[in-house]
Amino acid sequence: MIADWDDAYANSAHIPDGQAYPARWQALAAAFRGGVGGRLREALPYGPHPRQRFDLFLPEGAAKGLLVFVHGGYWRAFDRGVWSHLAAGPLAHGWAVAMPGYVLAPEARIAAITAMIADAVAAAAAEVDGPVRLAGHSAGGHLVTRQVCEDSRLPAAVAARVDRVVTISGLHDLRPLLRLTANAEAWRLDAAEAAAESPALGTPCAGMAVHAWVGDRERPEFVRQTTLIANIWTGLGAEMEQTIEPRRHHFNVVDGLTHPGSGLVEAIVG
Repeated sequence: MIADWDDAYANSAHIPDGQAYPARWQALAAAFRGGVGGRLREALPYGPHPRQRFDLFLPEGAAKGLLVFVHGGYWRAFDRGVWSHLAAGPLAHGWAVAMPGYVLAPEARIAAITAMIADAVAAAAAEVDGPVRLAGHSAGGHLVTRQVCEDSRLPAAVAARVDRVVTISGLHDLRPLLRLTANAEAWRLDAAEAAAESPALGTPCAGMAVHAWVGDRERPEFVRQTTLIANIWTGLGAEMEQTIEPRRHHFNVVDGLTHPGSGLVEAIVG
């Protein structure tokens, strides 16, 4: 039984030097953007709000397809520019990578953010031909799995191009978050929205390939959330895989995206 739900979903306090990671990510992202030159198209709009923009990283030569990576931050923190370096691995394999920002809570509720990501995926897909793959970390894992539920707001023509999703330490059942106090005011989450926005309570699009990835040093709730979606969606017809990566916690589990030969990049582009 979980007595302290806020602690169960707290990451920084349980990761050595956890508070230093955001500054590291920003520095790595800025250095990466500085090195890609003309292969970066920045701040492409997909909606009227200043945060409804995406960066598009283009490979050398024709793209094999498009990866849309959606960042986390509990739907209330960070922006697209913090994660640019994570495009390195897929880019090296010839995939274009779009990284959207979105309006954060409390300005936007989680259901509204889900709809924004559908708009972002559609806008990015209009820029690149070929298959579309989705990946997201933490809250971003929630947002990408929501795009391949049967009630997705993706346009049919775009949804038909999505053939693989990788959710990295994702949140797939939002009902436990109703027990948290730390972010409750920002999320404005109620029981109805928590249920409606939980991919684990939804039905995946027929035949969708989904890989649920998590680190073995994460908080037990994030491991449980990953196993949950793998279990439930297997029973609903998804082509599911699950990886519990050794020696990875919530903040470094995404590092594999920077390495072309990593298992995480293989899960996306293989």
